[in-house]
Amino acid sequence: MSSLILLLVYLLVMICVGVWSMKKTTTLQDYFLGGRSCGPWVSAFAYGTTYFSAVVFIGFAGKQGWLFGFNSLWIALGNAIFGAFLAWIVLGKKTRNMTQRLNTMTMPEFLEARYESDHMKMIAAVLIFVFLLPYSASVFKGLGNLFESTFHISYDLALIILVAVTGIYLVLGGYSAVTLTDFIQGFIMIAGSIAVCLVITFKAGGFKSAIDSVNGIYNAHVPLAQQPSALTIASLVFMTSFGTWGMPQMVQKFYAVKDEKVIPKATIICTFFALIIGCCAYFPGVLSHIFFKPEELPRLASGSIDFDKIMPTLFTNNVPELLMAVMMLLILSASMSSLASMILVSSSAITIDLYKGYLNKDVSEKQSVTMMRIMSSIFILATYFISRMQIGFIVTLMSLSWGVLSGAFMAPYILGIYWKRVTKAGAYAGLYTGAATAVILTMTMGAANSPLAASIAIVVPFIVVPVVSLFTKPVSDKTLKKAFGK
Repeated sequence: MSSLILLLVYLLVMICVGVWSMKKTTTLQDYFLGGRSCGPWVSAFAYGTTYFSAVVFIGFAGKQGWLFGFNSLWIALGNAIFGAFLAWIVLGKKTRNMTQRLNTMTMPEFLEARYESDHMKMIAAVLIFVFLLPYSASVFKGLGNLFESTFHISYDLALIILVAVTGIYLVLGGYSAVTLTDFIQGFIMIAGSIAVCLVITFKAGGFKSAIDSVNGIYNAHVPLAQQPSALTIASLVFMTSFGTWGMPQMVQKFYAVKDEKVIPKATIICTFFALIIGCCAYFPGVLSHIFFKPEELPRLASGSIDFDKIMPTLFTNNVPELLMAVMMLLILSASMSSLASMILVSSSAITIDLYKGYLNKDVSEKQSVTMMRIMSSIFILATYFISRMQIGFIVTLMSLSWGVLSGAFMAPYILGIYWKRVTKAGAYAGLYTGAATAVILTMTMGAANSPLAASIAIVVPFIVVPVVSLFTKPVSDKTLKKAFGK
């Protein structure tokens, strides 16, 4: 009963936020970027809650916590230092200032304006649409399964509830609603993750006892031949930390910052948020060695370990009912914040980048906002129907999305805000080689090596873009002066 009451209160608050935020949304920039008026706490929590989804608390914590042991905490540390702190230091100020000077709101718009390309925006928008829509559907699907098992309601009804609530606050309020709900969800994530981590640690015998116990049994549970190599750990840290630097839904957070004074404060807040969430997610996963013997782990029909069920089983058996309800809200908050950002960016790819960019450049602000709302509704409905289908290629696209989008966008974007010499041909070369490398390597190396494949796909364009740029025609001085302000 407590779980259901907390769920209803949470969903009601989300709906109220959407209705309230609608009053602040009159222009396209209001809808997509909140009028570029986000302060430090809102900006930091918007970035952090989009960064961490249910995958971290369930899939990653279960698999990496068991297989990697305490080495999994390197991922949490890397996410905080490189994925949060360094990302804000390196990208925050430069991205905000250049996108304002170029008057761009999306990654495709930025690439078009920075490199004087008529078609790069279309290519980038298609990539975002193809790889974020099924990713969003997979999040809905995972949440539907979670609701079915936790709140004992049917999968279809769970999906309808999630679609309806996400649709109301996102369609009505746009980015303002997303950032405000992210702010609320951020505190739920911090409080819930700390509480659950403390309870699991207490049940494991206390902090020192738990660490000693895991150190004593890890090698027996995971034989040396099955333990991850340093390269595997490094590639996973690299992918999950630096991979976010090129994801459109993450970069969007820098566009919406109110002014430069916000960035130092947001950097500190976001770093501590990432450190707390990362450690509190992975540490209970490491302690799973105390609660399970290898033969007691959840298994698939094939007999292999079902890593996605390790953490739910651990929580169900050891966390009190009321705290378990908070844990469910934590997972829901983490997923809905990521989901809303992905749907908003996917909708902008059609409305801002394709329709307004190519088909009807003279469309009014009011019509643009209306179309964004319509496209957000359509994308939410599309994710609902895809979530109800058992289509194999969705899983493939989801696993590819991180490597493809970061590989395609990261080098042209980051080099473009720092180096004037990057050319249109160099940017195109980076876009194509990044996406192609991610697809080819993921298919040939297999899912088990997808972090390494994604990492290579991110690095390769940083070699290709400068080499091609040195031998091709530079961007005009007029565009460079506008972009760099000098």
